Amino acid sequence: MDITTKYNIVAKIINSTDETFLSSIKSLVNTDSNDFWIDLSEADKNAINIGLDQLNEGKFHTHESVQKTIKSKFSF
Repeated sequence: MDITTKYNIVAKIINSTDETFLSSIKSLVNTDSNDFWIDLSEADKNAINIGLDQLNEGKFHTHESVQKTIKSKFSF
């Protein structure tokens, strides 16, 4: 991408008053240094922690084992 195109993009951002557009750009370039964990709901945090516990306990299925099961059930 050439420098002129980059400057045009920056100019559109600077001149914009569209909050939705600016929020989208902010999310895209991740200008916040906040940890995503802070923004998660308690239910999401709990679900992630349960998944991590299950992983650590060996309670998971590999991609390969899932593929094998599906192939055997659907005769691929």
